[in-house]
Amino acid sequence: MSLSNIQTYDKILTIILAGGQGERLYPLTKDRAKPAVPFGGIYRIIDFTLSNCLNSGLRKIVVLTQYKSFSLDRHLRLGWNVFNNELNEYIEQIPPQQRISDQWYQGTADAVYQNIYTLEKEQPEMVLILSGDHIYKMDYRKMALFHREKKADLTIACMDVPLDEGKRFGIIQTNEDNRIIGFHEKPSAPIPSPNNPEVTFASMGIYLFNTRTLVKAIIGDAKQNTNHDFGKNIIPEMIHSKRVYAYPFTDKNNNDLSYWRDIGTLDAYWKANMDLVQESPAFNIYDKDWPIRTYKAQYPPAKTVYQKDLPDERTDMIINSIVSGGCIISGAKVEGCILSPDIRVDPHSEIYDSIIMENVRIGRNVKIRKAIIDKSVNIPDNMSIGYDREEDSKHFTVTDSGIVVVRKEMHLI
Repeated sequence: MSLSNIQTYDKILTIILAGGQGERLYPLTKDRAKPAVPFGGIYRIIDFTLSNCLNSGLRKIVVLTQYKSFSLDRHLRLGWNVFNNELNEYIEQIPPQQRISDQWYQGTADAVYQNIYTLEKEQPEMVLILSGDHIYKMDYRKMALFHREKKADLTIACMDVPLDEGKRFGIIQTNEDNRIIGFHEKPSAPIPSPNNPEVTFASMGIYLFNTRTLVKAIIGDAKQNTNHDFGKNIIPEMIHSKRVYAYPFTDKNNNDLSYWRDIGTLDAYWKANMDLVQESPAFNIYDKDWPIRTYKAQYPPAKTVYQKDLPDERTDMIINSIVSGGCIISGAKVEGCILSPDIRVDPHSEIYDSIIMENVRIGRNVKIRKAIIDKSVNIPDNMSIGYDREEDSKHFTVTDSGIVVVRKEMHLI
């Protein structure tokens, strides 16, 4: 069966879970949901999952929102209004409706259960459940093809991760036919892969269910006192009674290495952004065959300015960096950085290995290193960030690895 023979947009309803609080990304999530956090200069985190859907031909998409969803709702409205309702295409944002329960979503399975009326209305053949806060490229049609060929009730996308990171994931054991025979959610001692003792086989949080199987599972789970979570409750129960398979992740990144990042912490978020500015990035955002869509405001082109009045006649130096539209860099050095739109950098300033978000103003003689500067911050002349951990800790959030985070609209003097 070829991909062209699968009418995916008629067969699959996609549900994107985008309601998490993102506590480990605070203060970036102080005023926004995690999927709405800016990434890579011009994108939001959720753009990568949504672009995978669009590029895979999936055009029935439900985004389940919850906490601090205003920024996310606005982004989806402005940047993702590309679907044709007359062709039964759509992207819908659904907050907790309290139609079944008077509570907010209690877990991933409960979020789907509280929207079970959507499944009843659409009656799809399959339901694809995704997270809105991962960075990767994947053609979901190939997973659907695998699912059908195996006559699976549930298929879980999986990949190898380093053994010492396995505690963060659902760890999977399979037989020779990729059928799952063991599932352990965030185990203290992950099981090494039989082919490579340095890695373990982990769930990516990408689930493709037959609709009937999903409905029965979440109804049954709702009647019990559980965490109402796919990884903790639904999947461990199903592997004993249903055909549950592991789909080995295949990357659409045009790269030998499969790239998938869970950017749930500030350090992971910073590192994934820094991946983009390497000489040969492991994650390719310039692939014309797999475009990443987003909302783009009308900014003028980026500009560098030669300052004749500088004593040393210094000109701009921009190295291994992403510079978005509307930026003006005047006699400053920027190396290994991601600059979002509408940033001003004044003369004699130096910025290294940092993420600078929209509408930031950086004064003269400023030094910044390994920092994340959130939106609408004015950094005064002569300030240093990222050079004195003790001093930085008095004013900003500093991660275990030393990344300094300046919160949105923070007033600096």
